[in-house]
Amino acid sequence: MSPAARRLLFTLTGVGLLVILLGYGFYQDPRYIPSPLVGRTAPDFTMELFDGNRVRLSELRGKTLLLDFWASWCLPCRDEARDLEAAWKRQGEDVLFLGINIQDKKADALKFIDEFGITFANGRDPEGKISVDYGVWGIPEAFFISPTGRITYKHVGAIPPALLEAKLREARRDLVSADSGRGEHQAIR
Repeated sequence: MSPAARRLLFTLTGVGLLVILLGYGFYQDPRYIPSPLVGRTAPDFTMELFDGNRVRLSELRGKTLLLDFWASWCLPCRDEARDLEAAWKRQGEDVLFLGINIQDKKADALKFIDEFGITFANGRDPEGKISVDYGVWGIPEAFFISPTGRITYKHVGAIPPALLEAKLREARRDLVSADSGRGEHQAIR
């Protein structure tokens, strides 16, 4: 085989492998890509809550946390809102829920909180920095954080109440889940 033919063969093989790899990537659902944050310390942030107070995540160490990324226009967020509030009311003082509203108007977010009677702390991520740091790509997304500050589980989509309770129990004990959960989600616009 001539050197030119060999170069052409190598080039075509390389291009073919690249096309196959890209094609595979385009057909993969991002929900099946595990979060690199699970098992690691949760990224710290400071957020202004809707009630005017400020919260810094690192100051909540010692508590089990549920971070819930949501928006008023998200149908699965609406589906799970009452379940989240009911679960929040069943928790003891060692558990905190923190809602993080993204890609939404403040008035719409406040209307949502009022409509569903949400009493756990909520605030906005108006620049999207928190959601970027957590790798949020669809909502709702929930992150369970142990009292040591480690992310123990991530769930994309509405989380069933029984799974929510089970993952809170695991987070209390600092048990990291091997897999992320998946449910219906709304891609961020």
